[in-house]
Amino acid sequence: MKFLKFVPILFIFFGNLPYKNLVYAEIQSPKDYKVLSNNSNTLSIENVEFYIKQGDKFIKNGDFDKAKNSYLDARKLAKQLASFYSDLNSSFTGIDARIPNEMQRKGKDTLQILAKSNRRLSALYIKTQKSEVAVPLLIETIRIMSPSSSEGKEAYEQLIQLGFVETKYKG
Repeated sequence: MKFLKFVPILFIFFGNLPYKNLVYAEIQSPKDYKVLSNNSNTLSIENVEFYIKQGDKFIKNGDFDKAKNSYLDARKLAKQLASFYSDLNSSFTGIDARIPNEMQRKGKDTLQILAKSNRRLSALYIKTQKSEVAVPLLIETIRIMSPSSSEGKEAYEQLIQLGFVETKYKG
């Protein structure tokens, strides 16, 4: 019986010890609650830029395989983002004009970063004597950015240098 009286004392003693790894549910600002609102997430243009910068570092170190993988990751993520923004844009067209406007803006930014990753990847393929793999990337850059944009003009110039096309673009 004396042991049963001792049990509550044990609970009180061990229950008052502070825990070192406590998790608090309080948030400082409501914006922090949005999971994808910060820049450390994987579905962001900032992450695509990170992959491109990482690939550039690998190029400087002479590690072409890691650079190629990093550029391919950037390209894959940029294509996913562009697809998501396009889907949202078409879903909300005619319902709420603000949402398609935002999706168009984000889609343009994503297409520009996609063109940038295509340029870096095609330059890497050309440098490693794989020009036949660079041609579709250059053509995709022209298609998504238009031939009259600076990115499109640069891509077409590279196609001329590779000998894939011969006619100069005067635009």
